[in-house]
Amino acid sequence: MTDALPAPPYGSGTLADVLPSVARLLGVHGYPDALDLAGSDAAGASPQAVTVLLVDGLGWWPWQGAIDSTPTLAAMTRRRLSTSVPSTTPTALASLGTGMPPGAHGIVGAAFRLPEDDSFLHPLSWPDGPNPIATQPEPTVFERVVSSGVPVTRIGARAYEASGLTRAVLRGGAYAGCDSVDEIVDAIAGHRAGLAYAYLPDLDRTGHVHGVDSHEWREGLVAVEDMVTRILERLGEDHLLVVTADHGMVDCPVSARIRVEGLPGADRVVAIAGEPRLRHVYCQPGTAPVLQMSWQEALGERAVVLTREEVIARGLLGPTDPDYADRVGDIVIVAQGDTVLVSEVDPIVSGLVGQHGSVTEAEMDIPLLLARGSGHG
Repeated sequence: MTDALPAPPYGSGTLADVLPSVARLLGVHGYPDALDLAGSDAAGASPQAVTVLLVDGLGWWPWQGAIDSTPTLAAMTRRRLSTSVPSTTPTALASLGTGMPPGAHGIVGAAFRLPEDDSFLHPLSWPDGPNPIATQPEPTVFERVVSSGVPVTRIGARAYEASGLTRAVLRGGAYAGCDSVDEIVDAIAGHRAGLAYAYLPDLDRTGHVHGVDSHEWREGLVAVEDMVTRILERLGEDHLLVVTADHGMVDCPVSARIRVEGLPGADRVVAIAGEPRLRHVYCQPGTAPVLQMSWQEALGERAVVLTREEVIARGLLGPTDPDYADRVGDIVIVAQGDTVLVSEVDPIVSGLVGQHGSVTEAEMDIPLLLARGSGHG
């Protein structure tokens, strides 16, 4: 079963390699062009400006199933990348923003324990505490690009500007608050030099509610297509647009749900975190090996059950800083197929149709799309 859990190609083909490669393309030293953007037909000679547009939930395989409806996206220079493990937004955005795998930046899931004060962090709803910089102290790519003299603009919802996640993993440069597609398009079109980053959340929300195999998701994909078309028409030829994503998604029926609290020996569990496709489970001292064996037997091919040590040894999080190791669950349950590991800790999320977080190709594989502007800028 563990053969189904290959480690992502950190350092050569993941979301964490996007901003370092873009920074190098813009002449920032100290970063490798691991994705060989300079050798791509779209990048060509060094552009004056680069915008990275991250479309939340634009997985490679769901997109391929509807690619005929997206001629602009399909015409862009494209390749397939991998996101980070787990395939979830906060971990992926942390890998994008820092240019590092999860084991190095420490944002290891949608919810996880901070052992230093025995609290639990939900990065997407990060309050004032814990301190974002103390939780993720590594400099971001944006900070390093700004320090090199290249301007940076981050484009996103006004509500995200001061969020804990933004301050932890996406800090650096100016922030342009934009709450509509029109505002995002205008902000990207007004970006003339250096690096811009923009975030689009709508497609992911649609996928969660309706599933990726739905009319609503395909309509959302066409809306992304229309937006990218509008952007490229307003950008000059010296402006490179890079479109990517944080994860894909799978549709999970009610019949595929397994309640974590109902697994044998669950009375030995102290806390459940993570999300329905990849659970961090923190258990009583010394009980992890026994629970791993009994849960693997109970779940069979529906999930892979690993200890924290196995997760780290397999490289699923990349090289892991010892200071962050205990943020990972004593046991990590990785869903297979369309299994959903529901829990009373997040009943609303557990009930969604579209899910992500595991290591299937549908969740892990994301696009990297490149095109120069076609307008006059």
